[in-house]
Amino acid sequence: MTKHQNIYTNIVVLGGGESGTGAALLAARKGYKVFVSEYAQIKPEFKKILSENGIAFEEGGHSAEIVSKAGLVIKSPGISDRAPILQEVAGADIISEIEFASWFTKAKIIGITGSNGKTTTTLLTGHIMKKAGLDVCVAGNVGTSFAANLAHSDHDYFVLELSSFQLDGIVHFRPDIAIITNITPDHLDRYDYSFEAYAKSKSRICMNQTADDTLIYCADDAASVEILGSLNTHPRRIALGSTPTTASTGGYFSDNQLFFNINPNPFTMTIEELALQGRHNMYNTLAAGLTAKIIGIRNETIKQSMSDYQNVAHRLEYVANVHGVSFYNDSKATNVNSTWYALEYFNRPIIWIAGGVDKGNDYSKLVPLVRQKVKAIVCLGTDNQKLHEVFEGMVETIVNTDSAEQAVGVAALLAAKNDIVLLSPACASFDLFENYEDRGNQFKLAVKSL
Repeated sequence: MTKHQNIYTNIVVLGGGESGTGAALLAARKGYKVFVSEYAQIKPEFKKILSENGIAFEEGGHSAEIVSKAGLVIKSPGISDRAPILQEVAGADIISEIEFASWFTKAKIIGITGSNGKTTTTLLTGHIMKKAGLDVCVAGNVGTSFAANLAHSDHDYFVLELSSFQLDGIVHFRPDIAIITNITPDHLDRYDYSFEAYAKSKSRICMNQTADDTLIYCADDAASVEILGSLNTHPRRIALGSTPTTASTGGYFSDNQLFFNINPNPFTMTIEELALQGRHNMYNTLAAGLTAKIIGIRNETIKQSMSDYQNVAHRLEYVANVHGVSFYNDSKATNVNSTWYALEYFNRPIIWIAGGVDKGNDYSKLVPLVRQKVKAIVCLGTDNQKLHEVFEGMVETIVNTDSAEQAVGVAALLAAKNDIVLLSPACASFDLFENYEDRGNQFKLAVKSL
C-alpha cells in the first residue's frame, strides 16, 4: 500500500455513519470510485450527504457481489473484524477511516487515546491551541470525522480522539504527538475478553512513531507502563503522574499544584485555577498542557485556556438541584474505571444510576466506594442481574428501571436533602438508547421535568 498514489480503482466503505460517510466523501473528492454499504439503515443526514455528492450506496444489508470486487475496504469502527461480510473481501486491503484520511494531509497530528479521559483531553488540547491562534481542527471519535473534515479543508494541526476500534485499522498512520491517557478494562467483548489484546490495540497509536515524535503517557497507570515497555518503537517519551519523581521532563500534580516541566520556561498552576476539577481531570489537564508546551504555546495562553475551558457534556455534568438534591449526568462513563472516578469525586451520599450493556465489566474495583458512599442503586438497563449479584446487601436498595424518566423519578424518591443523584452507568447504552449522548439527554430532560 503506497500513500498518495491512486492505485485503487474500486473502494468500498463498510458502514454509513459518521466515519463511513466522511471516508466516502473524502474518497469521492479525491477522484476515487467509491460505494457505501450499510447493514442497517443510513441516517437521513448522512444519506443526504451521499446523494448530494453522487456517491452510490446501499442500506439494509451488504451485497456480497458488489463488496467482493473492492480493492480497498474502509471499515467503520463499529464493525467487528469477525463480521461475515469481511469474508467476502479477503483479497482487499482493509483499513480504517483514520488511516485513509491520513494519506491526504501534511498537518501535524496529535492523536489521543485511552480508556478514560480521551475526549476531555482532546477538547482541552484543541481549546488551548485555538486560543493560541493556531489553525487546528478537532476530530476523530469526537464531533465530525477526520475524513469529513479533510474533505472540506486541510489544516496545520489535527487533534484526533482515537478509539481502539479506529486504531485496529491503521497501517501507516503516525501522530507527531501521541497521548495514552490510561488503559483499563473496556470493550473486552470485542477482544475475546482479553485485556492484553485490548491494551495492545491502544498501544498501536505509537507503532509507527520515530525518535522525531513524542509519546505522552501516565506513569501512574500500570497497564500503560507495562504495554509501552514491550514496544519496539522509540519516540521521545514524556511521563505525567501524581508524584514529583514522575520525570524530570514531564508533569505531575502535588500539594495542590500542577507542575509542567517542559523547557524552556516550566511553569506551575494551582488546582483552584483550573476549570476542570477532580483527580481524574488533573491527568487530563497535565496531558493537554504538556502537549501545548511541546508545540511551543506560551505559558500565559496555556494557563488562561485551562482556567476558562467549558467541560464536555455528559462527563460529570451538573444538571440541577431539585429540593436540595443535586443531579449529575456522567452518561459518558461507559466503563468501570470511569465510574470509579465519578464515585470518588463526591463526598456526599450518592443515589447511583447504573447499568446498560455490560462489556465484560469487573465491578469489584467499585465495591469499597459503593460501601462507603452509595445509599441506593437504580439500575437502568434490560439486564441488571450482574449489578444485583455484586452489590446486593451492600446498599439500602437496588431498584430496576427501564427508562431515564423512571430512573430519575425513583432516584428522586430515594434521595434526601444534600444527596447526589449520579448517572454514571459503567456500561454501554445500546439496550435502551441510541448512544450515551441520547441517554444523557434523556436523563437531563427527566431531571428538568421533576
